[in-house]
Amino acid sequence: MASTAAGKQRIPKVAKVKNKAPAEVQITAEQLLREAKERELELLPPPPKQKITDEEELNDYKLKKRKGFEDNIRKNRTVISNWIKYAQWEESLKEIQRARSIYERALDVDHRNITLWLKYAEMEMKNRQVNHARNIWDRAITILPRVNQFWYKYTYMEEMVGNVAGCRQVFERWMEWEPDEQAWHSYINFELRYKEVDKARTIYERFVMVHPEVKNWIKYARFEEKHGYIAHSRKVYERAVEFFGEEHVEENLFVAFAKFEETQKEFERVRVIYKYALDRIPKSQAQELFKYYTMFEKKFGDRRGIEDVIVSKRRFQYEEEVKANPHNYDAWFDYLRLVENDADADTVREVYERAIANIPPIQEKRHWKRYIYLWINYGLYEELEVKDPERTRQVYQACLDLIPHKKFTFAKIWLLFAQFEIRQKSLQAARKIMGTAIGKCPKNKLLKGYIELELQLREFDRCRKLYEKYLEFSPENCTTWIKFAELETILGDTERARAIFELAIGQPRLDMPEVLWKSYIDFEIEQEEFENTRNLYKRLLQRTQHVKVWISYAKFELSIEGPDRLQRCRQTFEEANKSMRSCEEKEERLMLLESWRDFEKEFGTDSSMERVRKLLPEKVKKRRKLTAEDGSDAGWEEYYDYIFPEDAANQPNLKLLAMAKMWKRQQAVGEDAPEKALSAEEAASKSSDKSSESSPEEEEESNKNTEAETEQQEVYDDRDDDNSSSSSSSSSESDSEEEKEDGEKQDKKKEEEKDGESKSEDEEKD
Repeated sequence: MASTAAGKQRIPKVAKVKNKAPAEVQITAEQLLREAKERELELLPPPPKQKITDEEELNDYKLKKRKGFEDNIRKNRTVISNWIKYAQWEESLKEIQRARSIYERALDVDHRNITLWLKYAEMEMKNRQVNHARNIWDRAITILPRVNQFWYKYTYMEEMVGNVAGCRQVFERWMEWEPDEQAWHSYINFELRYKEVDKARTIYERFVMVHPEVKNWIKYARFEEKHGYIAHSRKVYERAVEFFGEEHVEENLFVAFAKFEETQKEFERVRVIYKYALDRIPKSQAQELFKYYTMFEKKFGDRRGIEDVIVSKRRFQYEEEVKANPHNYDAWFDYLRLVENDADADTVREVYERAIANIPPIQEKRHWKRYIYLWINYGLYEELEVKDPERTRQVYQACLDLIPHKKFTFAKIWLLFAQFEIRQKSLQAARKIMGTAIGKCPKNKLLKGYIELELQLREFDRCRKLYEKYLEFSPENCTTWIKFAELETILGDTERARAIFELAIGQPRLDMPEVLWKSYIDFEIEQEEFENTRNLYKRLLQRTQHVKVWISYAKFELSIEGPDRLQRCRQTFEEANKSMRSCEEKEERLMLLESWRDFEKEFGTDSSMERVRKLLPEKVKKRRKLTAEDGSDAGWEEYYDYIFPEDAANQPNLKLLAMAKMWKRQQAVGEDAPEKALSAEEAASKSSDKSSESSPEEEEESNKNTEAETEQQEVYDDRDDDNSSSSSSSSSESDSEEEKEDGEKQDKKKEEEKDGESKSEDEEKD
């Protein structure tokens, strides 16, 4: 009642939809029905149970049901499920004949329906109608012989009823169709259940011919082994190896064969099988074979056998690598290292010949650098391992004939060839080789090697000639000049060594002149020719004013024992300081003064220390404008500058200071002193002009436009920011000294103003 009342509830009116456009998500009627079915919104009551009390009522029920089934079949004959339901209903009423008739009618409609045949035969077997069932299975396997399910059911039924001969006959009929492997295994297992081993062997013989696969041969051999027929099993394995031959062989067959022999304690046969297989199976397909071979050798082999396995495995890997890329010289090196340790000389030579046959395709030295070591290793192997000097000579000669010497060469090959000939006590041949090398392709390394060779042989005249040739070939090489001079020094010919040094420093082009000069100076110092050394320093300083040369000169003067050594050293520092006043590199000048200060600290007096201290520069922070590559403004950059007291050009900008003081005076005096301000401004400008005369850089800046001048004025140093930071280095001085310096500055300014006024008067007169 509650549901009825709920159904009669008043449904509220739905508002009219103004927007009649289709919704984004569309719902179909099929979806609505599916959701209703899932939610079971419409629950149908179950049909009422009907109780049949008499036969007439039962017949009416049967008639009604049969009529319904027949109507369904009449509507759609092809729906086999209707036929099966009809037959099963008749079977449930024990109407076997009627059910059989329905199945036959259904088979007339669709005789290829597997389910129909299975249901028909199962009905007959269920009702113990064996002959009828046998008849149905015969018809089914005749019509559909490729349906394995029929055969399985048929053989199972025959075996269950105890008809072994009939079951075997069915299997034989089945095998004529050459079914899949599982069918053969079922037949074999059937025979084994009845202890018919010979018949099972016959079936295996037919089976491996129908399905000639490695796994089936292995199963056949294991079958023989399981039943104790060892000779038969070995024969099966041998037949399998012959059957597949060398083209279609697989590693699994040999692994199984080897394991079989291993169980029979035939270890030599196992080893032969593994080696036979490894020689015939491609290396990429023999991974498992290597694995089992290694395990076998570890269990039953000796140390030599285990090493052979490992070497064989690595050799196969290298063969694959060099086959994939013949120009992979690193793989060839590894391969050759392996075979050199294990194989005989002929095998190693064969691998070497294969390796050197892979000439780099491009005649560029960087492509030949790795390749040339194959030849070097080949020659060393022939000389040291095989001890065949004639073949070694042929290897080196073939290598030299192969290298394109007009484009590039390898000095290492020439030197190794010459050293080999010396080891063979053939000095003339070695010299001929080196002479050919220098004539064909002179190189620094070749000439150095030849000179070292002659030095070891103590042939000094030849060394001199070679050095001369070397210097003709490369006169700018300072190292060669130095070595040549050292040779003459060792031989005791100092005049010749000095002449060589003189020739060297007279060359117009040198790669390391500073090293050469240092060697020459050290040579003169060793010979204790101090006057020559002093002259050398002066000659060097005429060429370069480098600070390190001055410092070295001063140290040299200090190192000479004598009463005036300190005076000479101090004089050197003073000359250096004077000459470096015009040097743009202020750091170098500072380095010189610091070195001078250290000298005075160790050897000088307080007055000399004070003098050097006053020469030390002042470190100030400045700012300069940066310009980008395209000429645009890139901002400002801060940097540190050094201002030397004795350098007037590096004094702070007096013009800016004068203008600042003028502005301060104007503030103090007021409007009554415009003329004084103008005169002060003129005096300041003239004094700045004077200072610019002392500095060419500031004179150049004064000729620029007004904008550049204002930018230059913005360059500041820390001393102008406040009175307390006037000097970073003189912060420890007393107040009296600061006042004294201010007075000196004012006096200097007044003198400059007077000079400016006198100049202006002279100009007016002109």
